[in-house]
Amino acid sequence: MSVYTSVSQAELQAWLSRFQVGELLSYQGISAGIENTNYFVDTTQGRYVLTVFEALHGAALDFYLQLQARLAGEGFPCPRPLGDQAGHFQHPLAGKPAALLTRLPGAPQEQVDADQCHTIGQQLARFHLLCAGLPGAPVHGRGLAWRRQAAREMEGHLDQEARATLQQALALDGTLPWSQLPQGLIHADLFRDNVLWDGQENGQKLGGLLDFYFAGTDALLFDLAVTVNDWCLDGSGAPDAGREQALMAGYEAVRPLTAEERQAWPGALAAAALRFWLSRLQVALAPRSGELVLAKDPEEFRRLLVCRLAAI
Repeated sequence: MSVYTSVSQAELQAWLSRFQVGELLSYQGISAGIENTNYFVDTTQGRYVLTVFEALHGAALDFYLQLQARLAGEGFPCPRPLGDQAGHFQHPLAGKPAALLTRLPGAPQEQVDADQCHTIGQQLARFHLLCAGLPGAPVHGRGLAWRRQAAREMEGHLDQEARATLQQALALDGTLPWSQLPQGLIHADLFRDNVLWDGQENGQKLGGLLDFYFAGTDALLFDLAVTVNDWCLDGSGAPDAGREQALMAGYEAVRPLTAEERQAWPGALAAAALRFWLSRLQVALAPRSGELVLAKDPEEFRRLLVCRLAAI
């Protein structure tokens, strides 16, 4: 998503020749996110997104590309990877694996309303059901073990008040019955900047959901908490009850929560805030080199974590 890997026009033209997409017209780096390199690519036959993967490769990457192909085939609003004549989705470009995907309409929106939250709740639950029992799914890489390890790495960089918050959150996280809650493939990063909305005169139409490369098996409730923590906040970054109710209603219209999930819900919201506070701290303390990098403020999630802990 940030541009870490530069691709020349000649390289891209040669790489595109394996796909039936016509001649290259233009391409432009996308300066959002922090994990992969992305370019908008326009050809004589359509508009696409080129992703050069900075860490994923081999069978692990194949899983995520095949996942999106499967979801798109089911009518789920997500990018569809293009295959070559042999059906392969990934090919080396500039020394790294790369894939070409369809470009969905619309753009992310910072300001969202209750109706949009309801829609996202429905789509998240639909994603969970479509991916139920999916073979070969990896374990979610930002689960409890990762949060504990990241906390040990970050603790020395925090002041006394922040360390106290961290220890309180870790203690709570360790008491939650994660393994006993309904499990499945989670998106794990369904933030507003990973959803496109196509502007219409009568409102905003969902364009699609993006960035499935953090997906892994974990408690479905954790995914819901991650999503609520980003979509359902007011202008000051505090929880917005109306939008949260709308998103939860949309989700439960498709997949109702169990009694155990309802009981764990307040703690799940805190654990999800902890996860993104820690990952943003990591990026802030050790940024990666790239032409275009947009780092997000860790403090936003520290404040949200304090709020979530206070509500328990």
